[in-house]
Amino acid sequence: MMKRLRVLAVLAGWFAACLATCGLGGWALAQQTGAPQPVVEKLVLSDTIQPITAGQLDRAIAKANSDGAQALLVEMDTPGGLLDSMRSMAGAILSAKVPVIVFVAPAGSRAGSAGFYLLESADVAAMAPGTNAGAAHVVSEFGKIDETMSQKIENDAEAFLRSYVARRGRDVDAAVAAAASSHSYSAEEALDKHLIDLIANDDGALLASLDGRTITRLDGTRQMLHLAGARIEVVKPTLREELLGWLVNPNIALLMLVGGALLIYLEFNSPGTIVPGALGTLMVLLAVFGLNLLPIRYTALLLLLAALGLLVLEAKVGGHGALAVAGIVCLTFGMLTLVAAPVPEMNVNPVIALAVSAAFGVITVFLLRLAIRARRMKSRLGIDAMVGAAAKAMESLAPEGHVLVEGEIWRAVASEPVAAGAALRVVGHDAYLLRVEPAARRQTADSHG
Repeated sequence: MMKRLRVLAVLAGWFAACLATCGLGGWALAQQTGAPQPVVEKLVLSDTIQPITAGQLDRAIAKANSDGAQALLVEMDTPGGLLDSMRSMAGAILSAKVPVIVFVAPAGSRAGSAGFYLLESADVAAMAPGTNAGAAHVVSEFGKIDETMSQKIENDAEAFLRSYVARRGRDVDAAVAAAASSHSYSAEEALDKHLIDLIANDDGALLASLDGRTITRLDGTRQMLHLAGARIEVVKPTLREELLGWLVNPNIALLMLVGGALLIYLEFNSPGTIVPGALGTLMVLLAVFGLNLLPIRYTALLLLLAALGLLVLEAKVGGHGALAVAGIVCLTFGMLTLVAAPVPEMNVNPVIALAVSAAFGVITVFLLRLAIRARRMKSRLGIDAMVGAAAKAMESLAPEGHVLVEGEIWRAVASEPVAAGAALRVVGHDAYLLRVEPAARRQTADSHG
């Protein structure tokens, strides 16, 4: 009996050691105490602030709420973005039922411009060493505007920031300085000025530091965070979000727009091929959809239309290249100013704009000239199509006889006697009687002409 007990004790010890080695000790303890393992949803935002990232955050908050997560961890690295998207995302964080932790990480990341507003809106604001936040001065999405209107936009953004910074227990003056004077803070400076709650090296250290901490929600209620041994579940982007995130890149959208336009033109030039037209239409629609998510300048659209008109005129009437150059210049400036971006990362790359403009301009002029030249040529069918064709005398023509034209035997009349086997050229016809003349004579006439 005692021997059996010793064997069971050894097996129990071995099983416990296996649980600890496999990382299941916390799970086993939770099962014994009846407490489930806490879950923290994690969303990685390493992009500009725009409608796609706003949609991702909304979905992550909804998932964390429905899954009963202890918190939503937003790991952020952004240069900033659109004002409307920022307000939407900050509002979603402020109204979330689940506590939201915004963590600027890893080292080298930043919460610039609109990202600073999101950082300050979080229930818990944290940064990793080697990161920075701030420079949140509002930049108009449509270039230089009226001074009064600019002041209104800035005051509105600062008031929005003040409305929740104080309720989060953070320094309002330091936060407003980032928005009003474009101040930027390192992680240590942000902690010293009470703009963030803590500095952590990684997710594990962050959650360990927050375990047992009591936070005050926006409505004034207090909540204790239980994050010990929490399982982090990453909220991955959907296929739709990945596609839209790719399309919202103005460089990609521009390349698809130009490429699609050329494919559609090829379809019109060669009807019935189907594939270029279908693919080109799809590319143009996707490009328009992506650009529709970005702030577009209408003056840039006018420049693009003017460029197209100049290129058509160059191909139709000829301008010795001057109209084409003017069209390419308009095209370049139109592409460069197409997106009214508040941050440089959302602008069209100048190299891409110049390369696409030059290539599109040259290809368009070349293809249009071919099309116009083809339209101006008279269509010739039947015997008319034989005028100018090479022929060979099958017998002596004095002046009539038989000739071979493109593998067919025709009766022909020559303007002068021709020996059998002589090279001829068809110059006309009377009904089904061809008029021919020696090819050498024709070539001499052409050279003198």
